[in-house]
Amino acid sequence: MKNQKGFSLIELLIVVVIIGIIAAIAIPNLLAARRSANEGSAVSSLRTIHGAQMTYASTYGSGSYAAAIGTLGGTINLVDSVLAGGTKSGYNFAVGATAATTTVPAVFFGSANPTTATGVTATGARRFAVATDGVLKADATAGSLTTVYTQATAEAASPMGN
Repeated sequence: MKNQKGFSLIELLIVVVIIGIIAAIAIPNLLAARRSANEGSAVSSLRTIHGAQMTYASTYGSGSYAAAIGTLGGTINLVDSVLAGGTKSGYNFAVGATAATTTVPAVFFGSANPTTATGVTATGARRFAVATDGVLKADATAGSLTTVYTQATAEAASPMGN
């Protein structure tokens, strides 16, 4: 029995503690990278929505914009089917439009909100919007992350600092 080779319990515990320390350092960074990637995808998707709305208005809408995100997908395929479904990369997307009148031109907005805004499983730390002018807006106020932008709030929001 004296010639048995192997690791002692202390050595195994030291290895487990080292692995735990490495995991405690790495996991938050991985979650932050995922949130950042989701936010980048949301911004890119809003740019796609803006371009799709412009194409829709000039090609299909006779100057009016699509009032629902599903309209931009479907048979006209201006956005991909995942985005047209309203949820992509941890963000919920919404689109709204107001038709033109004799005195006011048609306008639209797009909104992107994280599907989960708090906790370890948060998919994003900011909400985003784009309006007819094409300027991307961002808001990191914790209480508003799940609130969908409206036409008025999208137009009045602060531009995103790039």
